[in-house]
Amino acid sequence: MTTKAKTKSKSTKTRKSGSSWLARLWSIGWKLSIVLLAFCSFYSIYLDQIIARKFEGQKWHLPAQVFSRSMALYPGAAVNHPQLMAELKLLGYRKVANPTQVGEFSASSTRIELWRRPFLHPEGDQAELRVMISFDSYGINSVRRMTDKRELAVFHLEPVLLDRIIAGDGEDRVFVNTEAMPQAIVDALILVEDRSFYEHHGVNPFAIARAALVNISAGRTVQGGSTLTQQLAKNFFLSSERSIVRKLREALMALIIDFRYSKDAILEAYLNEVYMGQDKSRGVHGMGLASQFYFGRPVAELTIAQQAFLVAVIKGPSYYNPWRYPERAQERRDLVLRLLMEDNKLTVAQYKAAARSPLALRDARRSAHQQLPAFFAVVKNELKQRYGTGLLKESGVKVYTTLDPMAQEAAEKAVVSTMKSLESRTKNVQVGMVVTDKYTGGIAAMVGDKVPGFSGFNRAVEIRRPIGSLVKPFVYATALTQGDKFTLATPIDDNPITLKNEQGKLWSPKNVDKKFSGSVPLMTAFKQSMNVPTVNVGLKVGVDNVAQTLANAGWSEAINPYPSMLLGAINGSPLMVAQTYQTLANGGRFRPLTSITAVLDSQNRPLEVNQLNPVQAMSPAADYLVQYAMQQVVRSGTASRLGQAFPGVALAGKTGTSNDSRDSWFAGFDERNVAAIWVGRDDNGKTNLYGSSGAMAVYQAFLAERPPLSLRMPAVEGVVQGYFDRSTGVAMSADCGDVQALPALTQSYQPAANCGQPLSWWQQLLGK
Repeated sequence: MTTKAKTKSKSTKTRKSGSSWLARLWSIGWKLSIVLLAFCSFYSIYLDQIIARKFEGQKWHLPAQVFSRSMALYPGAAVNHPQLMAELKLLGYRKVANPTQVGEFSASSTRIELWRRPFLHPEGDQAELRVMISFDSYGINSVRRMTDKRELAVFHLEPVLLDRIIAGDGEDRVFVNTEAMPQAIVDALILVEDRSFYEHHGVNPFAIARAALVNISAGRTVQGGSTLTQQLAKNFFLSSERSIVRKLREALMALIIDFRYSKDAILEAYLNEVYMGQDKSRGVHGMGLASQFYFGRPVAELTIAQQAFLVAVIKGPSYYNPWRYPERAQERRDLVLRLLMEDNKLTVAQYKAAARSPLALRDARRSAHQQLPAFFAVVKNELKQRYGTGLLKESGVKVYTTLDPMAQEAAEKAVVSTMKSLESRTKNVQVGMVVTDKYTGGIAAMVGDKVPGFSGFNRAVEIRRPIGSLVKPFVYATALTQGDKFTLATPIDDNPITLKNEQGKLWSPKNVDKKFSGSVPLMTAFKQSMNVPTVNVGLKVGVDNVAQTLANAGWSEAINPYPSMLLGAINGSPLMVAQTYQTLANGGRFRPLTSITAVLDSQNRPLEVNQLNPVQAMSPAADYLVQYAMQQVVRSGTASRLGQAFPGVALAGKTGTSNDSRDSWFAGFDERNVAAIWVGRDDNGKTNLYGSSGAMAVYQAFLAERPPLSLRMPAVEGVVQGYFDRSTGVAMSADCGDVQALPALTQSYQPAANCGQPLSWWQQLLGK
């Protein structure tokens, strides 16, 4: 074979070999492509199912929201001008010269004009409303709608969001739908994070390429190319791991999300999912919660500058923390404002005004959620009893409680300041305090430790200590019900007595001063908290009857009917005492104390609540006499120091001290609240404190923080103004000699004829 032929044959073989290799490569390639396409298709279907479940089901587990009571304003309501001003401040309302929008109010010395926010109330949605509220010396005088000057029967303020009870992932958020989101936030978000959001299909190749060039030039990551949709995919479904596989998965999910859902739906999800900061152990997610976290008010009420800040902080919540780095945060906010101006979303004047404004953050000293361990423990226990253990794990539950935020704040301040003072006199003292609403029977405030935020042993509920003289109003209530035997002027024996106690030992009760006066009027024995006369009264009416009076008033545990119980040898807690004194304060009507008024499920449907109607546990007339006597305790009795601190204010109270000054108690009320306070040591050691020097000091500090409303004593059927001889206690006419005026039961008040003097012969002759 010639050389030419050999070369041609070799060339032919080479071409055949090359064609064969290409054919094999093509064969493998298209088969691999089919496999890869099938894999991508199946993987996309898998991702699509994951995305659909998230987007079309429940996107987030929303924490259970716990609200305070909703302040009710109506003519005659026991709410004064300073109290309402403080409530509005707590709710984040802005004081202005003339309200022009929701969330604003103006005030004079006797009136407040308010533009209320719309809110969800357990009884139904409450629309925004502009009203004029007028005050008099008793509280609310009138509430008038500004549009037509019509007087309203009742007007509610929105409750304070106390806390969100988080279950599971530790994420915290308040959902805000797209319609309620300020347009400036949406505009700024798109300008700063994804300018081509409405043009791309979930992934922006040009942005990715641009970011890559910038990062290569800088030698580090300084710019991201992710779209809002990619960020949402990462936040919803992926970790923050930096890898090619994760980025590819993120891009594929973004394409699926953009294909399946509208841009508005994607924006809404992003605005409620984006990480906005850290509140201690809680992650703050979404614009709704971030608005409350940074500014203490709803997102719809934020200024342009505040809205711009929320968008600015997305880039790095820790780096732009406004409390730690205010200059850095303001600089970033101003950049967002400038971008809005350059895009003609703001005028130059609006930009300059916004850029000059301060960050206007909420007070960092006030937590974004309340530290209320004692009260929340009671709420959770009541929820468990009503609905079982699973309720708080459900998404979107709303719990409306009875807590009065202003009363709680006053109670905490009173406890902290007083206990600090008492510690200088006696060591290791502790405290438990319960405040209730006189009219509703709701728990308005609760403190279970001298450090109010401490979560542990709740002394307001869990202690069982002798209540001492706090039992005495129920001894006298039992006696005064028997109007034919006892009046406030009846002389009571005050001489040494000896009885057998429950262990069969001899018991000789003594007065605090170890003295005996022979005989004292019942009123004096009551207001001076004398022991021996009280025991004598209790023995005459029957210890069993006294125990029954206390039980009718709401005492929830068994009472041993021994004579020593007449001086408070029964163990209780501040909550148990508050329950019984609530009955005294409310005209003798018993209603179980509660911490919850309503519960709504995730669809805002009310869950069933069995609320008991008040029961008349004590005679209203006898209760009136006891309330009158308790006012004398404050005016000139064992609590006179309290009366001196608040001259001209009618208050009712009772001090209590257990044996050897181990427990200091006080219970009392004004027109608005009932309070029960214990001060003592956990080891039951001596404190050297009386009721007036320990627990009453806490109550006095509480009223200093929350000025009291004077008790109103409206006329009660069956009670008349009586007059009694000072020395004998015999009922007399008003025009007789040395008499004292005291209220008395109508049925038993029969003034002695002729002022108790024998009739002369001519009076007998005339039949007088």
